[in-house]
Amino acid sequence: MMSTPTPPQHAPIPHYPVVNGELTVAGIPLTRLAARVGQTPFYVYDRAVMTARVQQLRAALPKAISLHYAMKANPMPAVVQHMATLVNGLDVASGRELRVALDTGIPAHEISFAGPGKSDDEIRMAVASGIVLNVESFAQLESAAVAARELGVKANIAVRVNPDFELKSSGMKMGGHAAQFGVDAEQVPTLLNRIKELEQNFVGFHIFWGSQNLRAENVRDAHDKTFALAYRLAESAPSPVKLLNIGGGLGIPYFPGDTPLDLNDISANLQRHVDECQQRLPQAEIVMELGRYLVGEAGLYVCAVRERKISRGEVFVVTDGGLHHHLAASGNFGQIIRKNYPVALGNRMDDTEKETVQFVGPLCTPLDLLGNKVQLPVARKGDLAVVFQSGAYGLTASPRGFLSQGDAVEVLV
Repeated sequence: MMSTPTPPQHAPIPHYPVVNGELTVAGIPLTRLAARVGQTPFYVYDRAVMTARVQQLRAALPKAISLHYAMKANPMPAVVQHMATLVNGLDVASGRELRVALDTGIPAHEISFAGPGKSDDEIRMAVASGIVLNVESFAQLESAAVAARELGVKANIAVRVNPDFELKSSGMKMGGHAAQFGVDAEQVPTLLNRIKELEQNFVGFHIFWGSQNLRAENVRDAHDKTFALAYRLAESAPSPVKLLNIGGGLGIPYFPGDTPLDLNDISANLQRHVDECQQRLPQAEIVMELGRYLVGEAGLYVCAVRERKISRGEVFVVTDGGLHHHLAASGNFGQIIRKNYPVALGNRMDDTEKETVQFVGPLCTPLDLLGNKVQLPVARKGDLAVVFQSGAYGLTASPRGFLSQGDAVEVLV
């Protein structure tokens, strides 16, 4: 059934100009890019979009704020290498990510390692590398002390704190309740005393309170509580705080009604806190650690249409991509109520006559849904279907071995 254009079904899509009806990425028409990659499905990441985002953020934030890239958002080595030229440091979440981070040449003291289930081998890697180890339990601290003693060094220890406050309207709440993440704020003074007893290098605090927030007033509130908590915990610290990681939490628009985050009020409030922190914790480097916000809008997932199928009056656009490559777009990665990521036929951007379709993949499960009742041009075999906002938590956050389908590839342009 044909229809006239409908109101937007998703957030506005910046960054990717349309030339002669075709989406372009870094000036390359999508069909030519697909030929250059050599297969579909694929992810493409635009380094210029990443660079512009970091520049925009630096211009908005207080000059004293250091930016760290959370590699878990997108650990593709080429992406990490590029981000390492733009930010002050990196945060890793596994031993494999640590090896990629060390290859960039970022100084070890500007690399941190967070995660609730670090193995003894990973902790030993971190201690041997001289990076900052964010301990998230008493057991992790003891393991670090054993490794340090065996290696004849001292471990650089920061405490990841499970804060005693909760962020409102957060995509994923990371504090304020019982959690596997971090050490409960009320237990931190005891842990700090143990760091002193073990004679390890205390570095500072990592206070992570949530992610994917699009309301500036909630981010401001979280920053207020973060700095207050840091000052309170610093009273029990065995040595001056040299690192204060205030987390990230900044969101990007994905869904209908989402609007980009306004950084102005956040920045003004942060400047007030920076000024106070420089007086109260004069040796502390203040770090904002971000992943999705830096790379999420810089990526596209591209797959090819295999057929247009009609079942009992509904149109299904079946592609060679799916949840095995892009779990988040299927709604099965943290969404409570499924919403559509922005989608399009990238080689048919100027087609005005559209129809309502189910945009699905090839898998034998009804969960393999990349777009529910979305408006697309009448699809033809070989058209290139695109999922926007795919630069973060894409391929490596997906069940790539599910049903033994072929893998996607990643490219940076």
